[in-house]
Amino acid sequence: MKKKLWTLLLTMITILVLAACGSSDDSNSGDSKDSETSSDSKGVLRVGMEAAYAPFNWSQKDDSNGAVPIAGSKEYANGYDVQIAKRIAEGLGMKLEIVKTDWDGLIPSLQSGAIDLVIAGMSPTPERMEVIDFTDNYYTSDFVIVVKKDGPYANAKSIHDFKGAKVTAQQGTTHYNVIDQMTGVQKQVPATDFGQMRIQLSSGAIDAYISERPEGMSAEAAIEGFTYIVPEDGFEADESDTAIAVGLKKGSELKEKINEILAGISEEERQQIMEEAIKNQPSQQ
Repeated sequence: MKKKLWTLLLTMITILVLAACGSSDDSNSGDSKDSETSSDSKGVLRVGMEAAYAPFNWSQKDDSNGAVPIAGSKEYANGYDVQIAKRIAEGLGMKLEIVKTDWDGLIPSLQSGAIDLVIAGMSPTPERMEVIDFTDNYYTSDFVIVVKKDGPYANAKSIHDFKGAKVTAQQGTTHYNVIDQMTGVQKQVPATDFGQMRIQLSSGAIDAYISERPEGMSAEAAIEGFTYIVPEDGFEADESDTAIAVGLKKGSELKEKINEILAGISEEERQQIMEEAIKNQPSQQ
């Protein structure tokens, strides 16, 4: 009897010990899972941009002035678009990832799911709205003409004062289309990016290129000998050609929330962000 009682007692003790160990293991396992979930709780917001269109976006070597790492690169992205992207990611509770993408590849990347948003100084034109969605505007500008201060067109006042000038703009943009409104110009092959156009203008390969006011301000600040002209008569353009919005995949559920975030950034604050971007841009961007 005593032997049976002793055996029963040992069995109960063993069960209790095992249960305690199991509880401890489960607790540790749970903590580990909670910790893992906590560290990965922020989803990644993949934002596409050229990182070559100062002051809206550019590449730099370090994280100064709030720059963000470029995925798959040792470089960082900064500029007006990056700072807006940071606000959006923060408002969505997500981790921002900048995906450096050629201009012509931005919409296809968005459609394929390689990126979640395009924040790249892109205008919500009717043609683009047929294939992707856009948020409300986060910046509105106007077209300008970038020239050399000592060039033959530095004193031009009108878009029609450029007769004989070699003029270009970036491919796939409304900037390139409005060149047709200029009388007697020699419309050149479109450039792949603004860095290329700045080199062409410096070398004399072109006499002018079409841009938007912030980029013109950026060019003047970054490159000695550059200036920009705001034509008195201006270019005829739809508001959507000079506005800038966030591009999303058709039917994206993020649109409404992003509009709420953008609405929380005042016009004064947006101008401050742009002024900071122009001030912080690397030289020769």
